[in-house]
Amino acid sequence: MRVTQGMLNTQLMRNLNSNLLRLDTLQNRMSTGRKINRPSDDPVGLSYSMRYRSGLAANEQFQRNVDASISWVEHTDKMINETNEVLQRARELAVQGANGANTGLSMEAIAEEIDQLYEHIVNIGNSQFNGKYVFNGQMTDVKPYVSSNAENISTHQGDVPLEVGSGITISVNVSGNDLFGAAGDATNAFQVLKDLSNALNAHDNNAVATTLGQLDNRIDLILEKWAEIGARANRVDLIKNRLDNESINLETILSKTEDADMAELMINMKTEENIYQASLSTGARIIKPTLVDFLR
Repeated sequence: MRVTQGMLNTQLMRNLNSNLLRLDTLQNRMSTGRKINRPSDDPVGLSYSMRYRSGLAANEQFQRNVDASISWVEHTDKMINETNEVLQRARELAVQGANGANTGLSMEAIAEEIDQLYEHIVNIGNSQFNGKYVFNGQMTDVKPYVSSNAENISTHQGDVPLEVGSGITISVNVSGNDLFGAAGDATNAFQVLKDLSNALNAHDNNAVATTLGQLDNRIDLILEKWAEIGARANRVDLIKNRLDNESINLETILSKTEDADMAELMINMKTEENIYQASLSTGARIIKPTLVDFLR
């Protein structure tokens, strides 16, 4: 087989381009820090990478839901605590008002404070978190209570669920009925405070004593709901820790799949650079002859 100068030149260019292509691939990996920059780099690795990224995206959404759950539950916890403090103060005033030694003016003064506590507990019932009413079930855009008639209002009973894991949902809300009592309940917090105020204004010690027992019952129910919210908060904290660990695990295996070994890359890149430089040097000697050289 006769080898011509044109064949040498063509083969040289092919080899140079091949060397340059390998060098370009390594340079891309070096600049991006990833060993998978296009599907052809590693089709199998890319399929795993897409799966891990999908898992990370879902996990990040669950983490956002968990953060929202924690914030909602913490707000509810504070409102229940405040409700308990209001009713505890009302109980102290009821005990004071049931004392037969009080004058009429004293009982009326106590009634005025009870009226203020009533207004405050209505405000608690209408409290909002992130623009949503927390004690009106799923009707979070509707104000649940009216100050003049709170004792005759029953709130929406629907749960507000948040998905905090695959197939795992947690209700983050407590309905106003469960916390303050529904309309017609003997221990409805609003009704009890109104009855207490009326009894104090009427100077009726026996009626005041009756409301004292109703207050105790409502406080017990509120403490039950408070414990329930605490249990939910503990569960959400556990789920948050699990999601954080899962996120770290997914990021680790994604890094192993996608990220390049920089030390190995630098060595390989230096090797390819030497090969390319050697190819250029060798090629320069191969294509050096000119027409004058052949005429000698």
